[in-house]
Amino acid sequence: MEKTETFRKHITEGNSFKGEFITLGSAMLNGKTITNAFVNIPLKPMNRHGLIAGATGTGKTKTLQVLAENLSDKGIPVLLMDLKGDLSGLAKASPGHTKINERHAQIGLPFNPQAFPIEILSLSEQDGVRLRATVSEFGPVLISRILDVTETQAGIISVIFKYCDDHNLPLLDLKDFKKILQYATQEGREEFQEHYGRISAASTGAILRKIVAIEQQGGDIFFGEKSFEVNDLLRVDDNGRGFINIVRLTDIQDKPQLFSTFMLSLLAEIYQTFPEQGDTDRPELVLFIDEAHVIFKEASKALLSQIESIVKLIRSKGVGLYFVTQNPTDVPEAVLSQLGLKIQHALRAFTAKDRKAIKLAAQNYPDTAYYDTASILTALGTGEALVSALNEKGRPTPLAATMMRAPMSRMDILTPAEIKEVLGQSALTKKYNEAIDRESAYELLSEKITHAQAQELQEKAKQERELLEKKTARKQTTGRSSSMSPLVKVLTSATFIRSVFGILSKAMNSSKRN
Repeated sequence: MEKTETFRKHITEGNSFKGEFITLGSAMLNGKTITNAFVNIPLKPMNRHGLIAGATGTGKTKTLQVLAENLSDKGIPVLLMDLKGDLSGLAKASPGHTKINERHAQIGLPFNPQAFPIEILSLSEQDGVRLRATVSEFGPVLISRILDVTETQAGIISVIFKYCDDHNLPLLDLKDFKKILQYATQEGREEFQEHYGRISAASTGAILRKIVAIEQQGGDIFFGEKSFEVNDLLRVDDNGRGFINIVRLTDIQDKPQLFSTFMLSLLAEIYQTFPEQGDTDRPELVLFIDEAHVIFKEASKALLSQIESIVKLIRSKGVGLYFVTQNPTDVPEAVLSQLGLKIQHALRAFTAKDRKAIKLAAQNYPDTAYYDTASILTALGTGEALVSALNEKGRPTPLAATMMRAPMSRMDILTPAEIKEVLGQSALTKKYNEAIDRESAYELLSEKITHAQAQELQEKAKQERELLEKKTARKQTTGRSSSMSPLVKVLTSATFIRSVFGILSKAMNSSKRN
């Protein structure tokens, strides 16, 4: 009993904050929930990023849902990457359940079902507010890293962008990009060589193949207009609750390059657009990336480097990034070291490799006299997790095995009819779902090539006409004699006639004498 009270005091003192905070649940000791020993997360350091990890079925998605709900309730907008398609239920209140009531009685928190304001966004042809970006907005450096090109090819891409800037050729979608690459080594080869240097057809061919690979993953839908404005992620509803923006990604799980492209462009634009926040009391926006291993598994070294840089820098804009994955080792160490909040659900030890991963995961948490961290990681039940956060001064809070509270919204997906209802009420659908294909590099270059070909045909026809006129004039001025063939001229010449007839007459006279 004395140990329990000491533990309760340890948790309560370590989770008391002056500013706003979110309550995740209540601490556990020896497998039992300590009622009212609340485990809290202060809002102030939530721009220091975080990790939610655990084996399949241990409750990661519900933890993500709880965090999103409570942030929205505090007026903080949220962006969720929903790869499994099970987060749309945030739009509807939970129907409740006796097990939920029992859980909350153990925690010491009332259960208040409620719905939250959401926007459904889409990268593909799924229903939702369309997310797009133009090639020009990416710029040559980011495009080169996404395509994972060589240094020489990256230089060519920079030249292509410079040419388009110099000639007012908008690069909006991938067909614009492909057209200018083809033009640089075909119709416009001499123009490029004169002003920008020679461009290798082999290099542009390699770049084109990389672009085709992105097209096959749905990049032709993503690149284009109207570009999504990241400030639209910061909206709050009439009740002061932050919108929860859910990006539906269920149909691009097998398209990691498109997902990485989108994430990198989004983070880069947020960093460029949002003002510096300094040391504020709450984040401006919080992003949750479910199934985060999809980003890191297929990413090139250049892309990983870019992600690591943005993770380090973007918190100064008041933006928190939270990665949700099965194992902490799915996240590169350079990123993992930047994460302030760690919520670790149960891990399963089926193999020697699993046991090694659990030992490594245990080392990511502060030492504690109350738990054997490696052992408890395999003993946690569904909806239970080890929690380590940062307090308002940036120091780790006490490590606590936590009975997590239940989501206040529905723990299930919306029906197709409910999704249509949400989209019908959306202020962003009308703004972004009209496809725009204005005159850009493709059309302007096609027109330029067509004009050049027409001029070339006109010049060729003019030359042929002039040649025909010269021939006709020469025939008219030569006269009748000049129209005779050389053989006729010889046969009708006086000299030839005299000589031939002279010979004939000699032959005839000779025969007469004989």
